[in-house]
Amino acid sequence: MPDAASLIDPQVATGWRRLALEPARPRAVREATFAPWLAVGTVCIGAFMGQLDASIVTLAFPTLRHDFSASLADVQWVGQAYLLTLVGLLMAVGRYADMIGRKLLYTYGFVIFIAGSALCGLAPSLEALIAFRVVQGVGAAMFQANSVAIIVGVMPKDRLGRAIGIQGAAQALGLALGPAVGGLLIGLGGWRLIFFVNVPVGIIGIILARLLIPRSRHLTGRSRFDWLGLGIFLPAVCAFLVAISYGPHDGWTSPMVVGLFVAAAVLFAAFIARERRAATPMLDLRLFRRLPFSAGIASGLLSYLVLFGTMTVVPFYLEVARHQPSGTAGAELLLLPLGLGITAPIAGRLAERLGARPLTVGGMIITAVALGLTPFVDSRLALFLGLLAIAGVGLGAFTPPNNAAIMGAAPARLSGLASGVLNMTRGLGTSLGLALAGVAYTIGAGAGAGASGSAGAVHGYRDAMILLAVVAAAAAVIAGLRGRGPLNRDPTLSAE
Repeated sequence: MPDAASLIDPQVATGWRRLALEPARPRAVREATFAPWLAVGTVCIGAFMGQLDASIVTLAFPTLRHDFSASLADVQWVGQAYLLTLVGLLMAVGRYADMIGRKLLYTYGFVIFIAGSALCGLAPSLEALIAFRVVQGVGAAMFQANSVAIIVGVMPKDRLGRAIGIQGAAQALGLALGPAVGGLLIGLGGWRLIFFVNVPVGIIGIILARLLIPRSRHLTGRSRFDWLGLGIFLPAVCAFLVAISYGPHDGWTSPMVVGLFVAAAVLFAAFIARERRAATPMLDLRLFRRLPFSAGIASGLLSYLVLFGTMTVVPFYLEVARHQPSGTAGAELLLLPLGLGITAPIAGRLAERLGARPLTVGGMIITAVALGLTPFVDSRLALFLGLLAIAGVGLGAFTPPNNAAIMGAAPARLSGLASGVLNMTRGLGTSLGLALAGVAYTIGAGAGAGASGSAGAVHGYRDAMILLAVVAAAAAVIAGLRGRGPLNRDPTLSAE
C-alpha cells in the first residue's frame, strides 16, 4: 500500500509544502501498459550521466593544468572531489529517501546536479572548480542512490532482472563514452563545455522524472535521521579513499598514508558501534546478516575492482608496449564496457528464469579466464582484444543478476538504503581497482624493465592481469555462497 504521505494530492498542498511532495504522474502515463518501462528509461538517464561525469573529466586534466598553471596532483582533485562526495553520501541519501520519498530526492538531485554543473563551467579558479564539483557530486549521489530502488518499486518481479540489466547497460555506456565524449567536447569548446552540456540533459531528466516516475511506496516513515552516523562515516570514507589515492605516489608506508588508513579504521569501527546502538541508524546492519545480500555486495565490490583495474592498466600496455596512439588505445579499450553493455540486458532477462547464482558465478569465471589469458596472447592483437571483449561479456553476465539479487534480499521499506549501499560499492571498487592494479603494474614494470620501457610494460601488465584474474575468481566463489533461488523478493522481508 502507498504511504500516507505519498497519497497527499500536490494540487491541494500550498506554498513550500508542495515542494516537499512527490507529484503524481499524468493519468495517461499511469494507465499505460508500458509505464514501468518509461520509469526505467528515465532512471537510465541518471545512471548514464553519473558514470559519464565520473570519467569524462579525466580528459580535461592536461587542459586544466595549462589554464590554471597547476600541478597534476592539484588537478586530480577535480575528479577526486566528485568521487569522494559521491561515495560518502550514497548510503545516507538512500536511507533518507526511504523516509521522505525516492522520487523526491531523485528529482531534486538533478536540480542540484544542474546547478553544480553550471557553476563548474563558470569556475574562475581551480579551487572554485573543485568546490563546485562537490556540489555536483551531491546531486549525483541523490539520483544515483535511488536508481535501482525506483526500478524495484516500479517493475513487476518477473521483469526485474531485464530492467536492472538495461540500467547496467546505461551505466556501462556512460563509462565507455566518457573519455570519447570528453575529448570531443573539449575539442569543440574547451573544458568548460563538458560541464555546461549537463544542464540541458539535466533539465530533460527533471521533466521526465516528474512525469514518468511514480510516487514512492513502502516508505519507513519520517524519523530522526542519524546525522552523527553520517558525521562519522563521511570522514571515514574520505580518509580511506585519499589514502588509496596517495599510496601509489607517496608510498604505502609513508606517515600520511599510514595515518589515513589508521584514521579510517578507527572511524569505521566507531561507525559500526554507533549504528548498533542508534534507534534509527543510517545503516541497518541487519541487512548484512542475510547471505544473499552480503555475498552480493562483497562480490559486486570485487567485480567493480576488476572492471576499473582493467581499464586502468590496459591503456598503459597498449600505448607503451604496443605503441598505439592514445586515440586508438581508447577506442580499443571500449570493447570491455561495450561487451558489458551489450550482455547486461540479456543476462537480466535470463536471470529471471535461471536465478542469480549461475550467471554471477559463470560470469566472473569467464572474466577470470579471459583476463588471465590476455598476458599470454600479447603477440596477437586481435586475440587480445577479443579476450578483452569476452571479459566485458562476463562482467555483463554478472552485474544485473547480482544487483537484482541484492535488492531482492532487502526489505521493500529499505530499498533506498540497499540501492545506496549497492551504488557505494561501485565507487569503492573504482578506487580499489585504480590503486591495486596500478601498484601491481608499477611493481611488475619495475622488476621487468630492461633496455626499453616496452619490456617493463609487458611485465607490469602481466602481473596486474594475473592479480585481477585472481580477484575475479574470488568474486565467483563469493557469488556462489548466495545459494539457489529466484530473483523475486522474499515476501517475509517486508514484515521486518
